[in-house]
Amino acid sequence: MDGADTQTDEDGLILDSHGGVPKLRSALQDARDSTGAAKGVLLSLGWLDRLLSLFIIVAMILGVVIGEFAPNAAENLSKGNFRGVSAPLVVGLIVMMWPILTKVQYERLPQMFATKRLWYQLAMSLVLNWVVGPFLMLGLAWATLPDLDDYRVGVIMVGLARCIAMVMIWNKIARGDSNTCAIIVIVNSILQIVLYAPFAVLFINVISKDDGLNLEYSDVAIAVAIYLGIPLAAGVVTRFFVLGVFGREFFHRKFLPFFAPLSLIALLYTIIIIFAEQAQHILDNLGPVFRTFVPLVLYFALMWTGSFVLIWWLSVRYGKTEWGYQMAVVQAFTAGSNNFELAIAVCVAVFGVGSDQALAATIGPLVEVPVLLVLSWVAMFVGKRLKWDKGLESRQKESKEKREGDVSADVEKQNN
Repeated sequence: MDGADTQTDEDGLILDSHGGVPKLRSALQDARDSTGAAKGVLLSLGWLDRLLSLFIIVAMILGVVIGEFAPNAAENLSKGNFRGVSAPLVVGLIVMMWPILTKVQYERLPQMFATKRLWYQLAMSLVLNWVVGPFLMLGLAWATLPDLDDYRVGVIMVGLARCIAMVMIWNKIARGDSNTCAIIVIVNSILQIVLYAPFAVLFINVISKDDGLNLEYSDVAIAVAIYLGIPLAAGVVTRFFVLGVFGREFFHRKFLPFFAPLSLIALLYTIIIIFAEQAQHILDNLGPVFRTFVPLVLYFALMWTGSFVLIWWLSVRYGKTEWGYQMAVVQAFTAGSNNFELAIAVCVAVFGVGSDQALAATIGPLVEVPVLLVLSWVAMFVGKRLKWDKGLESRQKESKEKREGDVSADVEKQNN
């Protein structure tokens, strides 16, 4: 690649002229990353994110132990009440979302009006996130859990909650386009306030028609307003206050490393309370609990793969100008991951902390994190072996043939 043709994005990645996997600034670093891709992907995560699945398993076990051997402690954790949810749990559910929504780069929202390319990506994302994704999860939930109504509803609620947080991590690891990913995250954050409640009623009451379960729109809407609206407002205020007063460098280097772990702590705290409340029920129903893994694993794998292959096909067909590897990564991870924090919060608020729906929703992060971590490596591994712009090869071939034709014409003239 010629120096004049080298382009980099704001993350310092050297963009590929064929629309393929970007390279790191350091050739040595990129070589190491390529030869030890799986290890490189793992090391790209902070230690908290790297061990998230382990922490979740420990929190689940701890919750069951507390509920089984210290029932008084479980009862104390459930004291107080706010719209049917214990006060300690309300705090955990709100704090769980607050740092996540503080990370969202709202200041980039005006960029969505800047280029036609971004509108293409946004339109594709809306179709994948709000049409294909929910219906795929609905189908998988019914196919794998036809006899477990409550668990099925919990899984469907996870499918309706579109990812707004960890997708930024997966996108960065797999070298996706950070600007486009940020815009999609912002749009999903806003749309969930408006669409989650009506979608829940549509998919549970109208399409599924579960006997004995009639989801009230007002209950879901209020839960979304409390457990997404409040932390969203807090996240916006926190972000712009810290950026305005202390600056961007302080925000990223000092504030976020201190503030962001609160989300994980609150998530683990929430899981402990839920599993402590349901300890005996879980021990008596291990089969249904483990069956809940099946639709979730299938969803993450199928949704990610389908989205990635679709963007690759569009890139091959129409060239890398609008699509390419980076956009495949953005679309695959935004479509293939979910906002499990919101699903947990709404299930707890609507169905109760001791419900099977809430239990099924808590399985979401346990499955999502390791699956998408593996897919981050798969993206780079496969991306380097695919051709992303056959149109480029065609243009290069035509240009070469034209040059050869011009040379032949010049030689013929000289001979004459």
